[in-house]
Amino acid sequence: GGAFLGLGEHGSRAPSVRSLAESGHHLAEPRAMEMYNGHGTLLGHHTGGFDDIDLPSAVKYLIASDPNLQVLGAAYLQHKCYSDSSAKKQARSLQAMPKLVKLFNSPNQEVQRHATGAMRNLIYDNAENKLALVEENGIYELMRTLREPDDELRKNVTGILWNLSSSDNLKDRLARDTLEQLTDLVLVPLSGLGGSGVIQQNPSEAEIFYNSTGFLRNLSSASQQTRQKMRECHGLVDSMIHYVNSSLEVGKSEDKSVENAVCVLRNLSYRLYDEMPPSSLQRLEGHRRNAGGTVTGELVGCFSPQSKKAREHYLNADIVTFTEVSKDPKGMEWLWNPQIVGIYNRLLQRCELNKHTTEAASGALQNITAGDRRWAGVLSRLALEQERILNPVLDRVRTADHHQLRSLTGLIRNLSRHARNKDEMSTKVVSHLIEKLPGSVGDKAPPADVIVNIIAVLNNLVVESPMAARDIVYFDGLRKLFFIKKRRDSSDNEKSSRAAASLLGNMWQYTKLHRDFKMKGYRKEDFLSL
Repeated sequence: GGAFLGLGEHGSRAPSVRSLAESGHHLAEPRAMEMYNGHGTLLGHHTGGFDDIDLPSAVKYLIASDPNLQVLGAAYLQHKCYSDSSAKKQARSLQAMPKLVKLFNSPNQEVQRHATGAMRNLIYDNAENKLALVEENGIYELMRTLREPDDELRKNVTGILWNLSSSDNLKDRLARDTLEQLTDLVLVPLSGLGGSGVIQQNPSEAEIFYNSTGFLRNLSSASQQTRQKMRECHGLVDSMIHYVNSSLEVGKSEDKSVENAVCVLRNLSYRLYDEMPPSSLQRLEGHRRNAGGTVTGELVGCFSPQSKKAREHYLNADIVTFTEVSKDPKGMEWLWNPQIVGIYNRLLQRCELNKHTTEAASGALQNITAGDRRWAGVLSRLALEQERILNPVLDRVRTADHHQLRSLTGLIRNLSRHARNKDEMSTKVVSHLIEKLPGSVGDKAPPADVIVNIIAVLNNLVVESPMAARDIVYFDGLRKLFFIKKRRDSSDNEKSSRAAASLLGNMWQYTKLHRDFKMKGYRKEDFLSL
């Protein structure tokens, strides 16, 4: 939606993060080690025999009565399918998939390890094999195997789940068949949520947890139905929150599982106010609506309204709502709880190296401050006034790449819409944002949606703050805005051109600045022409 005077702006939302394997993130699906016996050592006593074996023989060994032959067959498949796509196809045609699935719960531990290791490589980057595994009742057998008290096996099982979850057509089914057990068996105990409250993971458990959060990260980018199932899964959101919080407390904000967990929280915050239970939304929105149907009343305390007389009537009800919502959050309530704003803020401040984590944190904040809902405004003002979030966000803007700029400028756009003190916000953000705008053909320009976000922020501020208009002039914003307005050589540039035209039209309303405009060589027609 536009941020133009006379039009209601619909706050921008961070898009749901796409699957890792498809998204260009540096994380790919994890493979099994090429050859190992469960303790990371090469299978020397088997590799010598690989010269005398081929794929058809290896697949036959899987149904031999001798467990040593089953191990040999699975080990050969694991080795052969490490990077050979034609071997994966041939193995499937030889019916290796159902035979391996039957070995997942073999009474022999080495057979289990090698069968799951082979499957992990067979399905890597192979959609047909993934589907074949699922159709052979593989998910059910994997969840049975996950109950085994064997870390090497659990690494393989969670690795397989992560690999499966990169296929969009399997996500809803995986969510239906795995979430509750995975949460109980892996997420709650390894996040530190169950028991001592402290994260205590050996290196193998750290990998199991990392695989599991990678799996959740992919699932959370699926359908609304799957997002809902994840939000409602007992212990899932609590585990993610507890892990992130505990990692922050011990200085491990760069941790890769923290990155996955924050991406999960971001995705589960997507369209949150549209998808949360109606009873929860009603509690957040209150019952007070004016004649136009829009919510009136704002929270008080650190959210003291500018016009106290107009809102005095609602004072007590607002304090009660805020206090009730703030205390003792459970499950999905964490996603809109005021405390989560502080968690995201700490991530923005403390995570120096992992840009994916800070992008996810700003994207989650963008999601929960988006739109017209009363609670989006409440959390925006909490972020601005109590968490003082603008400085950490602007620090990120200075060094952000294009991916980060999308979520950061989307967040600032939402905050600028809900901010009570537009003058104060203007003095902090205008110069930083104008710096990111292109002013001539040779300038390095951010993506069009980032330019539109920046202009929307400036517009939200200009319509209420003369200081914003003054600062745009002072920091050479006019030259850049006129350049953007005139640049209409593509549909993307057309959007940013229209946004710039609307902002310039609003700036002309400040008659005290007309002299400054003329000194810079601009006339009334320049501002008001479309």
